Amino acid sequence: MPVTTQRRTALITGASALALALALSLSDAAYAGEQPSNSQGANTEQSGGSDKTGIYAAARIQYSGAVAPDGSKGNVTSADVNWTPPPCWYAPYLGAKDFKKKMSAEIKEAASAPGMTGTPAAAMGQTKAHYEDEYGWTDTPGYKDYNVAKDGEGMFWAGVENPNEPDYLKRNSCTDLPFWVDNGEAPPPQYEEAITPEILAALAYQHMELPGTEVALAPAQTTKVNLPTWAWLDKADFHEVQATAAIDVPGFAVTATTTAKPVSLRLEPGTPDAETYPASGECTINDDGSIGEPYARGKADRTPSCGIKYLRSSGDGTFDLQATITWEIAWTGSGGTGGDLPDGTFENAQAVTVQEIQAVNR
Repeated sequence: MPVTTQRRTALITGASALALALALSLSDAAYAGEQPSNSQGANTEQSGGSDKTGIYAAARIQYSGAVAPDGSKGNVTSADVNWTPPPCWYAPYLGAKDFKKKMSAEIKEAASAPGMTGTPAAAMGQTKAHYEDEYGWTDTPGYKDYNVAKDGEGMFWAGVENPNEPDYLKRNSCTDLPFWVDNGEAPPPQYEEAITPEILAALAYQHMELPGTEVALAPAQTTKVNLPTWAWLDKADFHEVQATAAIDVPGFAVTATTTAKPVSLRLEPGTPDAETYPASGECTINDDGSIGEPYARGKADRTPSCGIKYLRSSGDGTFDLQATITWEIAWTGSGGTGGDLPDGTFENAQAVTVQEIQAVNR
């Protein structure tokens, strides 16, 4: 993932001049996604990239638990349409010596590029002075020789894109210049997108993979017109899941665990010619953690607590029964942090054949 570094505060005539200069400089990837081999119970990593210089960004987001493979998005849909995971964030990038090696080489290369004159050249010169000669501005002090004298006492932090964010502008909005953070200290307050347990919790939510539980039906797959069809989920198949996201580098270790707890099942028959039990179609969770009630002999004359009654045949086809499970999402993190996230939903579609009851003529 490319790191586009741009200070929002104007250095010369505006941020655009610095953006142009730095677009020519830090073109290498700062962070790239690892490709893990599996998901459930395994780690997936969003990690630093290496290049021909041998420099490696130390910060990694490690995902574990119920997460999707290959660093991809999970299958949870937020019930709040206005909620989105963070499109980008700031995280530990390189120590002082490695940062100097990389940044100074990039600045030198960019400064010698054709057309690097006028305002872009001046902006590049001030960027060089920022890291070498303590040139700074409000709330942002400069550094002497890339802070090499403090190597091992902290790290430079840089912007990281969320590879699963489809909006390019949002994904590239963490564009401040890399900044120094001492070990054990919080990032300066102006960097609101600096990684926190809450951001990690949201990322764990984004990567969470919920179980693809299929609702049990009786009659199964094929039912009859006007015959109540029972629906249920056993406790063993309907349990809470957890996903964890963590960063652990020298002087900075943060973790957050997001927990999804199933709370209800909504049935949509796939046709308006049907009735649901209850009438709302929302089956709530039982005290023992299950939903609905399994059908058994002797219950034919009873109304199911969770189910469907189809009022017409599906003909030569089927009805698509949509079973949507709602999950209550909460998180806990480092330092006693925690809170709630929007409920999540996950849909399963099941094909149901509905036949007419045949009368026997004698």
